[in-house]
Amino acid sequence: MAEKTGKGKGRGSPGGFGRAQGQGGKSPAANLGRNRAFFWFLLLALAAIWIFRPYGPESEWRSIPYSEFRALVADGMVERVVVKGSEIRGELSEEVERTVPEAEEPVVFDRLITHVPSFGDDELLARLEAQGVEVRTEPESDFSWWLILIYLLPVALIVLLFIFLYRGMQSQGQKMMSIGKSRARAYERTEEATTFDDVAGQEGAKQELEELVAFLKDPTRFERLGGEIPRGFLLVGPPGTGKTLTARAVAGEAGVPFFHMSGSDFMEMLVGVGASRVRNLFEEAKEAAPAIIFIDELDSVGRKRGAGLGGGHDEREQTLNQLLSEMDGFEPNQGVVLLAATNRPDILDPALLRPGRFDRRVTMDLPTRSDREDILRIHARHKPLAQDVDLEAVAGGTPGFSGADLRNLLNEAALLAARKDKSEITAGEIDEARDKIMMGLERQGVVLTDEERKLLAYHEAGHAVAAALLPGADPVHKVSIIPRGRAMGVTQQMPDRDRYLYSRTFLRNQLVILLAGRAAEELVLDTMTSGAEDDLRRASQLARKMVLSWGMSDTFGRIAQGSSQDQVFLGGEITQRREFSDSTSREADKEVRDIVEEAFRRARTLLEEHRDGLDSLAEALLTDEEVSGKRVLELLGKAPPEESEGTKGAEDPDTPDSARAEPPAGPAGEPEPDSGVPVS
Repeated sequence: MAEKTGKGKGRGSPGGFGRAQGQGGKSPAANLGRNRAFFWFLLLALAAIWIFRPYGPESEWRSIPYSEFRALVADGMVERVVVKGSEIRGELSEEVERTVPEAEEPVVFDRLITHVPSFGDDELLARLEAQGVEVRTEPESDFSWWLILIYLLPVALIVLLFIFLYRGMQSQGQKMMSIGKSRARAYERTEEATTFDDVAGQEGAKQELEELVAFLKDPTRFERLGGEIPRGFLLVGPPGTGKTLTARAVAGEAGVPFFHMSGSDFMEMLVGVGASRVRNLFEEAKEAAPAIIFIDELDSVGRKRGAGLGGGHDEREQTLNQLLSEMDGFEPNQGVVLLAATNRPDILDPALLRPGRFDRRVTMDLPTRSDREDILRIHARHKPLAQDVDLEAVAGGTPGFSGADLRNLLNEAALLAARKDKSEITAGEIDEARDKIMMGLERQGVVLTDEERKLLAYHEAGHAVAAALLPGADPVHKVSIIPRGRAMGVTQQMPDRDRYLYSRTFLRNQLVILLAGRAAEELVLDTMTSGAEDDLRRASQLARKMVLSWGMSDTFGRIAQGSSQDQVFLGGEITQRREFSDSTSREADKEVRDIVEEAFRRARTLLEEHRDGLDSLAEALLTDEEVSGKRVLELLGKAPPEESEGTKGAEDPDTPDSARAEPPAGPAGEPEPDSGVPVS
């Protein structure tokens, strides 16, 4: 699934979601903050003026030394004094002139301030009385601004902290009075809105949703035949297949109010908030009906109730119960269609999936080969590709890739070409980008001894020889002993077509290919290494599925002994009813072991019969570190297959490749197409 960017459309906004803010003037919140700041500044300024008013410029009191004050008293210049504690304020009978060191001109004053020394002056009162000075005393005040600051500062800090937290809650829309309101955002259609024409692939899914759009635009066309609009559409598919992109296309095409939010937006720390938000969301949608509600990642709120060892989750289950009631409860739900997306339909509650709630399940599969080619052409539209790039071959070598994977593939190739200062993207960059995505970066600084390199070369040569000689196996693309990611080496196969069904013969040959690396180690070097860990694990899993799930065992015949679905809830297997006895389990283990051992014997016999080709390929790997699939066939003395339209690029060493030794099981147990996992 990919989004087309043609038609002269800009992509500056994400498909028209959200509201654009005006550019003119300040927002009300900004004006309110500025007014508050001005108020606090004015208050502090007034307080400072009031506190320091007695010492301001308007005061004519002049501070002088105590010795000079005594001299003025002795000269009879002091008329009256006010004593307040150790402070003395005096008024002179006439102005006096005093020279101040820091002033350029003498200072003239008739009021003074001085302080009695800490050791006191017992003769002061007698001197004042002798000169006839009027003496007035005032009690010393216990008030101190410093004490006020000491006591009020912690309180002020706490108040400021609460104000900061309150503003933070307001900025995030978390007011306590509105915490139960829906967080859904209304879609506003713009000229850049996504439509079905902007989506590549998934023609079946688009057809289902186009019918929804047609019903909303012209309901009489269906109502005259008694048809009712489906209440729910569930988009199901692996990650990256375009579920959210398709929902954006529905929003752009429908022409009715469209509300969208994520499933996690319902959840909150407080119990009951999710259910309140569901009610609020449907109330808004009903007022604007006909309308569409889109919930992305539905599994975060729609999981099975009471599943797992610890029971349920109260908040999630209350939210789910409210969602079930709003979709199809006691009160009718008219004019509101719920569109949801998930990649985990297996964990959804059965009550949510029944008809009447989700009437249609739209499956978004991984793109086919032709779809992959269309997606690649869309993403390559603004990328300069070299002449040697064949997008048809790239599409054929990327089975199992989603639209997001293909976009990432071309983006990584563009970055690699830019790193090499190239003006175009060549097939080499695309091949290198694919290796980087599938296997990781090339590990620098890994130093192997000659013995380790020999072991690695024969291990990968064993995989390659088995893959090249077994009939029906996917062609070998290349073999490498360059460490990448967690793998020390890799043998890559490129399927010539997408596979949807796997025969017993094909799967048994895949087991041989997986075990051929260990067989080469034992045959040539008479040893075993830890490098076969992943091969043995995948071989065991594949053999177990053949026995228990796919009925490919001679002992059990056409009976599936167990479910192939993994338990995603803690303790879920405890409540699951066991479908076979302990003796059957032992027999199944023995059958799995017999299948694996038979595949190993076949792999060893095959390598013994082609020992010369095995040695030649290992020597080539030790010399070149990477060998193409075409050269592998040459070293084995086998002619490459004729290139046809269906297998174009299969033997091109510059074409991306794929291999899949273990086909996964789909939702219903059926195998899915190859996804490009290499044999290591």
